[in-house]
This record gives sequence, structure tokens and C-alpha cells, in this order.
Amino acid sequence: MALKTMEYPLGFRLSCRSSGEKMSSKFMEILGPNALNGGLPIKGNGRGGLCIRCSVSLSTDGSVTGVRPWKTSDARLVLEDGSVWRAKSFGASGTQVGEVVFNTSLTGYQEILTDPSYAGQFVLMTNPHIGNTGVNPVDEESAQCFLAGLVIKSLSICTSNWQFTETLENFLAKRNIMGIYDVDTRAITCRLRQDGSLIGVLSTEVLKTDEELLEMARNWDIVGVDLISSVSCDAPYNWLDKTDAAWEFKATGGHPESFHVVAYDFGVKHNILRRLASYGCKITVVPSKWPASETLKMNPDGVLFSNGPGDPSAVPYAVETVKEILGKVPVFGICMGHQLLGQALGGKTFKMKFGHHGGNHPVRDLRNGRVDISSQNHNYAVDPASLPEGVEVTHINLNDGSCAGLAFPAQKMMSLQYHPEASPGPHDSDTVFKEFVDMMKQNKQAS
Repeated sequence: MALKTMEYPLGFRLSCRSSGEKMSSKFMEILGPNALNGGLPIKGNGRGGLCIRCSVSLSTDGSVTGVRPWKTSDARLVLEDGSVWRAKSFGASGTQVGEVVFNTSLTGYQEILTDPSYAGQFVLMTNPHIGNTGVNPVDEESAQCFLAGLVIKSLSICTSNWQFTETLENFLAKRNIMGIYDVDTRAITCRLRQDGSLIGVLSTEVLKTDEELLEMARNWDIVGVDLISSVSCDAPYNWLDKTDAAWEFKATGGHPESFHVVAYDFGVKHNILRRLASYGCKITVVPSKWPASETLKMNPDGVLFSNGPGDPSAVPYAVETVKEILGKVPVFGICMGHQLLGQALGGKTFKMKFGHHGGNHPVRDLRNGRVDISSQNHNYAVDPASLPEGVEVTHINLNDGSCAGLAFPAQKMMSLQYHPEASPGPHDSDTVFKEFVDMMKQNKQAS
């Protein structure tokens, strides 16, 4: 019987046995430091060792043949700066281009995957271990995945959660979303922090050269692209679902009044709609290009301008819609809606270096000094210096001092740059939904 032994550093030794040229069984066995390898003592460094014994096929010259018992690198992430990152693939295969951003959340990867605001982007998770809780239908923020791909350090080899229905790998494969792991996410994050968000190409196609992928990255741009149209609904519909009783956390005092809210779907997350419904709102969701005149014909008590992906300057039709509604009924803008309100008021927006993506951003309410831990996902921000007189900056991000909230009482307007429904604090910002309801109530009483 032939014995094929390969020495590995740090006291590791791979011993392969073969009877003839082929063996029917293939296995890997981890032995303790005092085990014997077919009668041969394990070579060590005096502190014990680890033996990995596997059965593989050997060719006539003694070299190892057949399939390796571990996955090898089969994917590349090529960034526009020319760097090439080798990795292992999971989920879908192929070639995809997108903007690479990093997210600092420790949990909530399924909510991130189904957040329409990530359309056109590769999301790199700075938390190294992803996939251990699997996925489930309860945590989805939209009916499908819109992001370009997922980049992680370590893909969990097991899944354990009381709600999970399938693994992360199967979830991405079914939705045709590419993912890579075993890549240095810390090094890529440092590069993004230093150079800003970068365009990248993710590929599992061996026939495509690094140069071809680099050219794809350098010829693609996300700035000025209307990403809202691709994530918005096609026709109006009514939203009825509230937060499930098991997850409800506020006092259930009932809502004697019901307010009709028209929600513009620029990529709205389901939980925003659930929270509004839980506060007694009757919600009609309309597409991003729904005419303002049709909205006003519905005689709503308030209008929500939702979150959404991309550059607010790329959707002038949405800005015009906001202008036509502003001042006529109470309005509430979240993320993209906040930026559109800023532009509608005459202000300017700008692209941030690497944006805010994560569930651990401290925000201060300048009206009372309260600090909330917020969930954020945006690459653009409103320039407060460009806003007209009368517009109040209500919140700032304590990490960089950027504008995180606006109010204009004369125009019945309020907005936030972050996600009050996401509950990373866990429920710090949920009170803003009550503020919106109170604003609608006051307007109704005054009319």
C-alpha cells in the first residue's frame, strides 16, 4: 500500500493512503497529538501535533489526483484601482459589476440583502462571521434582493436559529445573487475608507482576464443613474400589515383616529410600512412616478417619501413631485426621501466619501440633546449650508457631523437621513412615527 505524506507548517501533516490507483472511499480524519499514522509516529515540534489523514487517488508517479476535499478559490473581485482579490464563491455564478460599500452591522444580514436601497452595490460585511442564523421569510424587507452581491470573510458551515427555513447560500442562489468569502474584508474596508467607495467587478468566469474585468469596472458608474425606477412598485396598492404582536414593544393604547398616508415607493422597506400601520395609519403605496396631482386627489392626511437607492440628483421627476406636494399636507421623508426634500427646498446634496452603512451610528437630536443609535444606509447627504432660511437641522450624525434630520414647520415637513424602523438601539428612533402622526393630527384639527 502506497503512503503519500505531505508536510504542512505548524506541525500539520497530511497523510494519504491508496490501495492501487483508486480507492472507493474518501474521508478526512483529525487525530490527536498522540495518535499514530499507520504505525509511524507523528513528527512534531515537541508540543504535540495534528494529523490530517485522507484517502485520495494517487497516480502511477505518486502524485495526488482527484477532487480536493475543500473548496478552492474560484472567484475574483477586481476593483477599479487595479487590485484583484481572490475568493471562494457561493450563491449565483457569473459576472456582475457594482459599487463596493462596507456595512458595520453585526447582525441583520437578511434585512440588508432585501433592502432595495442597496441596488447596484456590493455589500461587504465587516463582521467576519456571516450565515450562522440562516434566513427566514419574516425578516425580509422587500419581495426580492436588489443588491449586486455580498462580500464576507467567513461563511458559516452550520445554521442554527429557531426561525430559519434555508441557508444563506441557497437563499442567494435562488435569487441569482453572487457572494464571495475567504477574502480579506478588513484590507478592502481600509482601502474603501482611504480611497472612498470603489466600483468593482465580481466574477466566477475563468475565461475572463483580470484586464477585462478591470476595464468593466472603470467603464461603469453609479453616479447619475436612476436606480429608483427599477425597485419601485408598478401600481398603487394598500398596505395593511402591522408589526406582529410578538414583536410589538410600545404601549398598546389604541388609536381612536386613523390617518390616511400615501407612501411613495422609492424602494420602501416593509418595516417602515408596518410601523406606520401600527400607529393607526391607513397606507396607500404608490409608484415613484405617481403624479402629485393624483396623490392630492386622494385627500391624504400625510405623505411619506420613502428610502431608496442611488443619487437623488438622478431623479429630477421625484424632486418635482415633492415640490408639488410640499406645504399642502404634512410630509415625512426617510433617507432618499430626506434628500429629495432637501433638493425640493432649494438645497444641494453631495456624494459622501464612503457613506454610512451600518446599525451602530450615533445621532443627536439637537432639539433636546437625546442621542439615538441608528441604522443607516446612504452614500449621499444634504448640505445644510445650502438650505433656505426657516429650515431647521434637527439631527446630526455624531461620527462626522453630517445632517441627519430636517424640519420646516411652515411647510409641515420633517425628515430623517436614517432608518427609524430598524431598531438597532433597539427602539430609540421609533418615536418619530408618533411625531409624524401628531403632525397629521394637528393639521387635521387646524383645517
